[in-house]
Amino acid sequence: MELALALLFCLAFSSSGVAAANAVDWWEGASLYQIYPRSFQDSDGDGVGDIKGITSRLEYLKEIGITATWLSPVFESPMSDFGYDISNFTRIDPIFGTLDDFDAMVAKAKQLGVKILLDFVPNHSSDKCEWFQKSIRREEGFEDFYVWHDGKVDAVDPSKKVAPSNWVSVFGGSQWTWNAERQQFYLHQFQDKQPDLNYSNPLVRQHMLEVLEYWLDRGVDGFRIDAVPHIFEKRNDDGSYPDEPLSGWSNNPNSYDYHNHIHTKDQYATIELLYEWREFLEQYQKKNGGETRVLLAEAYSSVETLSEYFGNGTHSGAHLPMNFNLMYLNGYSTARDMENSINYWMHTMWTNHQTANWVVGNHDNNRVADRMGHHKVDLLNIIVNTLPGASVTYYGEEIGMSNVPTECTSISCDSRDPERSPMQWTPGTNAGFTDGPSTWLPISSDYMMYNVETERMVGRSSLNILKALQSLKHTAAFRNFKEQNGFSYRALSEQVFQIVRAVPNREEYMVLVNMGNKLEYVEQIASRTFEYVLVSPHSSHNNGDKVDLNGRIYLMPFEAVVLRWMER
Repeated sequence: MELALALLFCLAFSSSGVAAANAVDWWEGASLYQIYPRSFQDSDGDGVGDIKGITSRLEYLKEIGITATWLSPVFESPMSDFGYDISNFTRIDPIFGTLDDFDAMVAKAKQLGVKILLDFVPNHSSDKCEWFQKSIRREEGFEDFYVWHDGKVDAVDPSKKVAPSNWVSVFGGSQWTWNAERQQFYLHQFQDKQPDLNYSNPLVRQHMLEVLEYWLDRGVDGFRIDAVPHIFEKRNDDGSYPDEPLSGWSNNPNSYDYHNHIHTKDQYATIELLYEWREFLEQYQKKNGGETRVLLAEAYSSVETLSEYFGNGTHSGAHLPMNFNLMYLNGYSTARDMENSINYWMHTMWTNHQTANWVVGNHDNNRVADRMGHHKVDLLNIIVNTLPGASVTYYGEEIGMSNVPTECTSISCDSRDPERSPMQWTPGTNAGFTDGPSTWLPISSDYMMYNVETERMVGRSSLNILKALQSLKHTAAFRNFKEQNGFSYRALSEQVFQIVRAVPNREEYMVLVNMGNKLEYVEQIASRTFEYVLVSPHSSHNNGDKVDLNGRIYLMPFEAVVLRWMER
């Protein structure tokens, strides 16, 4: 109850705003939420999540203050890589439902004011895709729809052909696979069942623009672009492909880490392609009206490269090149580590573009509770939701879900299944995920403690802390992130991290996070008396307590607090 009253008091001051807030587009300070459709909600009892299930839970996204949700692939697929091997880019896979189900979901989301973003997987298709089958047969218009090559003559046995280059796939082994029917090698940066499309072919580019337009016409609000760095590869003028140099990071020639990927990642043509897609979305908006349709770019690349993906002053690219820096932190990371990680982004992206986003989890990485410990889940959520810019929450991180031990049964699951377990809604059977007898992946053994229904009833639960943070993001101070003196951040000591959000001389919020396991204190960090408006479970304070920051303030181990000062 004290949390709810504090939030109402905060929101009473949010409507006044500031001039800068009105100039911020919806995506710049958005609260984004990733749904892994197989694991969010099952509506038909088969143990696999689906679109109707997502639709039934859209009110929950509204409840926790989500601006937009992006869905991992729901398209027609043989599921060799759980949907990232698409056989038809404009159809819904029956395991998830129908196009009518999809349209109903989008319509309900619009009623609730929650935007829907789709995963766009442009680098490759499934080998079962009609396009690939036509390309194998060299049908007109599809002859070089994919990346094909005759191969090189084997130096030992001239009667044999070997791969065109030494390139190794992300999943290990050669990027080149021989197709007996076509009598050529085809390129695949991922599985051999995921052949790479050839973006040097204008027809490929046109087909993918048609895919974007198809889903935009069905009402989606943008796309998260998968595997951006891999879209183009270096090709020599004579049609050959250059070998990549050794990296020194691995002794295994079949490992992706064996080479330095200077020819198969982050080619400048990929950057130009993002500019092309951004222009297409902007022209679509001019023609059809409505709010900005956005592009999120998944790229595990340097921040300097991500800056190019965003734009270069002349051209605009992805609205949000996703920032994964905070996912490299672990349970031993300190406030100094946090500051350094944030600096790496801010010194390039904020300085050059005044844009930021913060990602702490996704379907390919261990959950925060496993990387950093349950006691630091709230600390990360507080930090990423009080820094300027967009925050990205992977489903279940808002309730502190952890990895679930699983038995890997396919090449694609490897180590990624544990963070993809079903959403924990209730302390009841199958955590409220399905009415069926079983689930496609196991339910966590601690679901009776970490679930939405239970955490709604606990004032300082991770869920209620996240909801409080979303409310804070609507205040004038938190929306004022483009004004000079509107925000700052720094490590006050080895373990205490500080964020300040303000409308100068009007209202100011101070976030203090103790990332260590010992009692910490800081002193004389402000000349005013502040009020506690959000406290983590490890805090000995209550909302409404006062503290004079001209003196000394103590922080319990793993305590995080948000303090407020307002002009009276």
